[in-house]
This record gives sequence, structure tokens and C-alpha cells, in this order.
Amino acid sequence: MNLVERVKAILLTPQTEWTVIAGETGDANFLFRNYVGILAAVPAVAAFLGYSFAGLGVGRALIFGIFIYVMHCIGWYVLALIIDALAPTFGGSKNQENALKLAAYSETAAWLAGIFQIIPVLGILSILGLYSIYLLWLGIPVLMKTAPDRATGYTAAVVVIVILLAIVVRAILMTIIL
Repeated sequence: MNLVERVKAILLTPQTEWTVIAGETGDANFLFRNYVGILAAVPAVAAFLGYSFAGLGVGRALIFGIFIYVMHCIGWYVLALIIDALAPTFGGSKNQENALKLAAYSETAAWLAGIFQIIPVLGILSILGLYSIYLLWLGIPVLMKTAPDRATGYTAAVVVIVILLAIVVRAILMTIIL
């Protein structure tokens, strides 16, 4: 798998790319080394650079960038766990490897949209990462073997759970920090 070609294909021709992905390995180490670990660095490095230049200071910006990177990597794995756990609820098949692939490749748009953090004022353009929800919706029937008519509910359930988890994690972190 060529990283640039995969990114291009998943963003521009996702329907056909999910079929290709279905036949590939879903090994967590492989996915992390060859895709997740690289793309999750985009928003982290962009935030580090952006906040360094914005006056946060290199030390604080570095800690912030590392935190973002770690959270994106953990988030990928947690997303895969959620996708896999919900599969039977929506008539799909539990398959951890496919859930890992679905979580990794559907997050492509969100990770790339993180580049806008390089100029903090443009951070709002990270909303373009919402295309990842569409990618998830397209990939669910192919990888988790859910009927296409149940993909919308499945996608919505995943998104709601991820949002709720993010709120809880943020609340815990704010409690610790403050």
C-alpha cells in the first residue's frame, strides 16, 4: 500500500477503495506503522507549529502537539472497538481487523483537515474533516457486513458514542488540569 495513493483513493473514490481495503490485512501494528501513525501526526505537527508561532511557547506547544498525537492514536483504536461492538446491533459481523481498517481509513479526512491548525485562526476549516463521517458511512456495509439501509443508523450511533466519550474525556482532563 502506497500511503499517498491510498489517501487519494479513499478521499476521491471511496466506494471502490473500500472494496480494495476489504481484501487487505487489518493488523493493528501494520495499520499503525503504515497509516495511522503517519496521518495522525498531521494535526499534531500543525498544532505544534501553529501554537509555537502564535505565542504559546515552544515547550507548551510541543506538549500540546504530543497530546494531540497520542489522543488521535488512542482515538483510532477506541473508534475501532466501538465499531466492532456495535456491528451485531445493526445486523453486521463482529470483525476486529475490519473495524481497525474502517476506523483508520475513515479518519483520513479528519486527520488531513488538521493541517489548518498550522494557522490557528484557520482552525475552523478543520470542519472539512466531517467528510470522515461520510467515509465511515460508505465503509460500514463493506467492512462490517451491515445491510446498506442500516448504515445510517450504525454511523449515527458511532458518531454519538464518540462525541459522548470526547465530552467525558474532556471533562476529566479539565478536572485534572484545573
